[in-house]
Amino acid sequence: MKQAYISDQDFQNINCTDQPFEIGEYENCTFRNCSFEYADLSGFSFTDCEFITCNLSMTKLVKTAFRSVYFKECKMFGLQFNECNGFGLSFTFDGCALNNAVFYTTSIKKTVFKNSKLIETDFAESDLSQSVFKNCDLSGAIFDRTNLEKADLRTSFNYSIDPSVNRLKKAKFSLSEVHGLLYKLDIEIDRN
Repeated sequence: MKQAYISDQDFQNINCTDQPFEIGEYENCTFRNCSFEYADLSGFSFTDCEFITCNLSMTKLVKTAFRSVYFKECKMFGLQFNECNGFGLSFTFDGCALNNAVFYTTSIKKTVFKNSKLIETDFAESDLSQSVFKNCDLSGAIFDRTNLEKADLRTSFNYSIDPSVNRLKKAKFSLSEVHGLLYKLDIEIDRN
């Protein structure tokens, strides 16, 4: 079955439950104010696309390809990025809510997370080397055997990262949030 190839298109105010997208490859497309909530985007391919103020919560992403995709101010609760097509997987998140998202075992080096909520997001066993977490809330985020080498978390907060089970060589942290690295020691840190 031949899949559609759609390029250089702008999609606005579309609700996938009323008007489903055609499965295929989308290149250099912009999706603005679209709702993909609970949609099945399995097998879709997005290259050099932008999603702006979209709702992708609970969207199914089995073998979905995201290559150089930019998400801005999107609601993305519970997404299973670990089910995506790993070939060329790359994206940037700016002002997004990625609560309860799963990146388990995903290789997403050099990913930028900016002004985003990553509450209870699962980064276990993922490769986040050289990634940037700029002004992100990482409350309850799971870092377990995660590669954070050369990652920058200086402006992020509410993280709990155990240095004994995660790779942190040359990672950057702020002094004001260093307690997030020392929580396992059960010591009291005066924040004044």
